[in-house]
Amino acid sequence: MTDIDRINHNRGPVGEASSQADASPDFLRFPDLASRALAGSVVWATDESFAERENLIMPHEPRFDPAEFGNKGKVYDGWETRRRRHDEIGGYDSAIVRLGVPGHVHGVVVDTAWFTGNYPPEVAVWGLTCDDLLSGDELGAVDDAEWFPLVERTAVLGDTRHAFAVHDDSPARDRRVTHVRLDIIPDGGVARLRVHGEPSPDPRFLTGTVDLAATENGGRVVDCSNMFYSSPDQIIGPGRAANMGGGWENARRRTGGNDHVTVRLAGESVVEWVEVDTSYFVFNAPGDIRLTGITPDGAEVPVVAETRVLPDTRHRFLVDDAAGVPLRDIRLDVIPDGGVARLRVWGQLTDAGLDGIRRRW
Repeated sequence: MTDIDRINHNRGPVGEASSQADASPDFLRFPDLASRALAGSVVWATDESFAERENLIMPHEPRFDPAEFGNKGKVYDGWETRRRRHDEIGGYDSAIVRLGVPGHVHGVVVDTAWFTGNYPPEVAVWGLTCDDLLSGDELGAVDDAEWFPLVERTAVLGDTRHAFAVHDDSPARDRRVTHVRLDIIPDGGVARLRVHGEPSPDPRFLTGTVDLAATENGGRVVDCSNMFYSSPDQIIGPGRAANMGGGWENARRRTGGNDHVTVRLAGESVVEWVEVDTSYFVFNAPGDIRLTGITPDGAEVPVVAETRVLPDTRHRFLVDDAAGVPLRDIRLDVIPDGGVARLRVWGQLTDAGLDGIRRRW
């Protein structure tokens, strides 16, 4: 077994370096609020001598080429700082991420993929609530007292995904988080930082007709039959997909039935029209689709009856049957299978829906 095979073999779903690590993290069903795909940004770091801080929030899995070296040494797909000599600079390194979508954090993943002899022995993760547009240097100077713990200082392993749940009884679960700070103690490399949580959008921007399914407006995927090729979270992301990899694609279905995904809307809403976009899916788009609304009490309401769709096409449907009916979720059935680039659900929040968002905010 080669060194690279050994690294791949030892790399499990979640690390067990600390009692804080959660072996089966339910929080992974929530979107990664820090992701670059949601416009997250690494705005400040104490050091990035070996590898850039921006890698921390890239949506793709960390990559590794054992033969790739640059002027600074081995190239890593992550954030890596210089060795801290206590007689020179002492202390420890930190990076601050501005979340693409503020929200209530349910769990954090610190992934040290491919860092085996240069990972930090310990990490800590902190949250901050700050709606002011501060520069990176201004955020770096924020007093420690304003940061609250999401992950207490804890030991970690190399080449391991460490998942840390923020439990219901934690005071941090009641705090809306706009920024997170990752401390690596004293130095080293981290491939990815994932911050999974429930979006908490500013209600002042949710009046009138809005995309109720969009992650940035508070929508999130709550159920999916198959995500073999790519995550269904992408179909409610911002903007248009850049290619086929930017949407949701399931495996080829060889049995009966069909694939489906359910999105929890930003709040209780009345849907006016929807868009199902199959852009870039040329030979693997669904043959037909169907949209069903789910009311707050669990009843199902037809939104778009089963209808044929075309490859590589944006489809728009006015909502007639469910017009005026308050909905909480919407389910997209792809028949029998196939890929979708984007799902947009346009409508207006009810008074109850908007009140719920205001309370979370």
